[in-house]
Amino acid sequence: MKKISLVALSLAALFFSGCTSKQYFEPKETFSASSVSHSFGSSIVDLSRDGATLKNGQYIGKQGISGIEMGENYRYLSENASYALAANSEGVLKVIDKNTKETVRAIALHVPVVSAGIQNDIITYVLNNNTFGIYEISNNKKIFESRSEETFAIDTRAATPMFIDNLAVMPMLDGKLIIVNPADPENAKVVYISSAKAFNNVMYLSRMDNTMVSATPKTLITLDTEGKNEHRANISEVSIDKGYIYLFTKEGEIKKFNTNLEEIAHNKFKFAHFSASAAFDGKVYALDQQGSLIVLSSDLKKYKIYDLGSVKDPAFITGKKLYKDGDVVELSKLSYN
Repeated sequence: MKKISLVALSLAALFFSGCTSKQYFEPKETFSASSVSHSFGSSIVDLSRDGATLKNGQYIGKQGISGIEMGENYRYLSENASYALAANSEGVLKVIDKNTKETVRAIALHVPVVSAGIQNDIITYVLNNNTFGIYEISNNKKIFESRSEETFAIDTRAATPMFIDNLAVMPMLDGKLIIVNPADPENAKVVYISSAKAFNNVMYLSRMDNTMVSATPKTLITLDTEGKNEHRANISEVSIDKGYIYLFTKEGEIKKFNTNLEEIAHNKFKFAHFSASAAFDGKVYALDQQGSLIVLSSDLKKYKIYDLGSVKDPAFITGKKLYKDGDVVELSKLSYN
């Protein structure tokens, strides 16, 4: 038998002690949410920024569960009033007519699609080699495509391209926003969020009146006519509500900012690891990975914790509802009192 060195044993002891010492969020008191929960008959297998792909081939969008079948091995990306976008690992971007539920375009992009947005007749997309492009549905043609800097690794959360009037904002994988006019794509503008070499993709992108809010896993920014503001943190999620920005961190913190990123309120839940978070209608919601759903007042002072059971599959919040492990929870019916 080979001898095992003292160093090896020490390293093994450290490894196993590290594995067993992981600490979890353990609230002293929790409440049941069963009265506002019911089954929706499937489970989530993939998440995009705008929705979730279900095991039965349908998807959850901003309006809830859709009856559209995306096809085998396709994942949901985003939608507008007329079309839903889905893609597969072969780089095929599918455009589905929501009225007929039929595929009207299957665009061969040859590289897996990370995110895509749609407005009227125009699709914008970002590929996993950090290429962005613009496609016109009616003429079935690619208007423009360009590749940004090489990326080495990306966070699984990726923001969806956003339209502001006649401009498209492309959330890139290397910590940049590229602002482009589809009618004049050669004259694009670049906004730098973060310069990290890995896990630096834009994971959040939204608009609040005249302020653009965006984040990578390490940096939150706001951008308006007055300039850019920045806050650094280990970011789990970002949400906006009633003119304020809510930041959820990997250390169990929830922070409230104004558009200048001045901190208005703060609370921390020790050892909490948020798997889904949102803010709407003056309340804040944060689901811990062990199944504790924290419902807070907008000033983050009052809160109540509901036990939903451990989170086994990806969870997603949209339309005032939480979709978790085959159940849907009516969040608007839960109180922080």
